[in-house]
Amino acid sequence: MVEPPHPNKPVENPANGSPDLDAIFGKKADSLFGVSPGIAVIAALAVAASAFVIEPVHHAPQPYKFGYSVNDKHGEQHRQEASDGHAVQGSYGFTDARGIHRQVNYVADKAGFRAQVKTNEPGTANQDPAAVHIISDAPYAHGGYAGVIAAPAIVAAPIGYSGVVAAPVAYAGY
Repeated sequence: MVEPPHPNKPVENPANGSPDLDAIFGKKADSLFGVSPGIAVIAALAVAASAFVIEPVHHAPQPYKFGYSVNDKHGEQHRQEASDGHAVQGSYGFTDARGIHRQVNYVADKAGFRAQVKTNEPGTANQDPAAVHIISDAPYAHGGYAGVIAAPAIVAAPIGYSGVVAAPVAYAGY
């Protein structure tokens, strides 16, 4: 066993003048406390990292406003939305090249989300499913679109399987 150094005399490595850890701790520095230096560094970093707690930052709601409109060969699309920091009001919609349009106006606040849909889309009718108010001025709202010519329906005949017999199923233990 190596004698501990004198308390008033520094122990130096004769090769480079740095502190001689082998002499100070009485064992090989590469296996200090039975742990390799790499593991010791990783453990020290983990302990240091766990000392920092990152608190989530909560921002108060802020008023905002945005909107856009796009016109191209397919039609027009638009959206706008605004908030006072508590309630949101907005709308979005489109009009296609055939004149079919949909406009959705909505509000989201403490009372929930409420929307009103104005459209002339084929197959729509005046109805109020859930919390949505639909106002339709589509022609033939319950029977299809006036601009579509009905084609005869083609129905496939049912296919039968012969020679297949269902086997009985038994349950044991119940």
